Amino acid sequence: MGVTVDSFLHVLESDGILNSLATPIPTHPNPLQDNPAYSVVKQYFVNDDDTVAQKIVVHKSSPRGTHFRRAGPRQKAYFESDEVHACIVTCGGLCPGLNTVIREIVCGLYHMYGVTRVLGIDGGYRGFYSRNTISLTPKFVNDIHKRGGTILGTSRGGHDTSKIVDSIQDRGINQVYIIGGDGTQRGASVIFEEIKRRGLKVAVAGIPKTIDNDIPVIDKSFGFDTAVEEAQRAINAAHVEAESIENGVGVVKLMGRNSGFIAMYATLASRDVDCCLIPESPFYLEGPGGLFEYVEKRLKENGHMVIVIAEGAGQELLCESMRSIQQQDASGNKLLQDVGLWISQKIKDHFSRSKKMGITLKYIDPTYMIRAVPSNASDNVYCTLLAQSAVHGAMAGYTGFTVGPVNGRHSYIPFYRIIERQNNVVITDRMWARLLSSTHQPSFLTPKDIVEEKKEEAPQSLLLNGLSSKDNELLEKVSSNTCGNVL
Repeated sequence: MGVTVDSFLHVLESDGILNSLATPIPTHPNPLQDNPAYSVVKQYFVNDDDTVAQKIVVHKSSPRGTHFRRAGPRQKAYFESDEVHACIVTCGGLCPGLNTVIREIVCGLYHMYGVTRVLGIDGGYRGFYSRNTISLTPKFVNDIHKRGGTILGTSRGGHDTSKIVDSIQDRGINQVYIIGGDGTQRGASVIFEEIKRRGLKVAVAGIPKTIDNDIPVIDKSFGFDTAVEEAQRAINAAHVEAESIENGVGVVKLMGRNSGFIAMYATLASRDVDCCLIPESPFYLEGPGGLFEYVEKRLKENGHMVIVIAEGAGQELLCESMRSIQQQDASGNKLLQDVGLWISQKIKDHFSRSKKMGITLKYIDPTYMIRAVPSNASDNVYCTLLAQSAVHGAMAGYTGFTVGPVNGRHSYIPFYRIIERQNNVVITDRMWARLLSSTHQPSFLTPKDIVEEKKEEAPQSLLLNGLSSKDNELLEKVSSNTCGNVL
């Protein structure tokens, strides 16, 4: 059973084959071996050959699948501490934990590797060429993890690859840490390719940030746990309002542009939700088995109900109803209509027309409150591990990677793996079934829909690593020829 190591991970100085270099990679002893904080650690360093399996549940006869490089400190560092000039940039929307990641990159570079020159890029990608920079020191970032948002500021769009790389080159930066979602990581991949084309010795490391948890491969993204926890407050408020009056309905809109993970997990954690609507699960309003019928049934049974809806759910119904023109934001994301307000009004109008029962509906939108809070304890620890793993990778000379846990082990994942698709809720999976069992809501799917859904999720000859047999053969062939490209 063969193992495919996903070694499209690039390493500085390689001519394509990591173990057969024409010129040896310049390496230096890792300063961690003299760090008193690590003196009690039995094994300081991660072996270069350590890998992490993308799939840990496999059939007896199937290939072992794709593996990624294990994250962590290497015995030899590519960069010497006094030659490192690093920068950090945050892009896209806000998310709990951004300041913690910034803090831990700065403190990790300083305390673990003795790096003293770290710049903060102000205002996202466009800050590289249109804003001032901020000098970051451990003292400056000491308390920032207690605040929400990002001390560096952020923006959408503004990605001009040539100008960004010019700025990196002109400032003498040789480590770039890019914190952002799938769009930001896509931009980081383009920056990496341009840096490689110019032959610059610059390490580019991504830290994946998306409150929606829609980045693939990794177990989860930072800020997600905090978002689910904060969503409970809004759901609890909606439940109190709904049960305090006859035929009370509470509607809560949560984040989830294309992926309904926050809505799903918040619903499962709450147990007070009667209906959860997400982008991956189409629904309809009228007729047998529709939402209106279920609301009416639930009110007759319980006298109140709570609906949680992700911001991207039901957009096709809303656009059809309002005949709206699709627009995009600066990052290229489709601008969404307020589905929470729309569905609240639709429910009110339905019961007003039917005159079967009067309802009192309360609508709560905690979206911006949730994403602006500081990260909770769990996310703070997670952000620390992400930041330190990114620092270890860059200092070892790896580049063109995003860091994140795969089956519980932090790994270095090539950019292309992160940006090739989005992570979505699988509505034929057990987790969604658990939700349906908790809320007792209809699936809104016909038997034909379920068959089609399963067909989409299980292409012919699909192996457990998510690739077809032909793709696996191709990947094994490529991987055997590409042990890692270096700057």
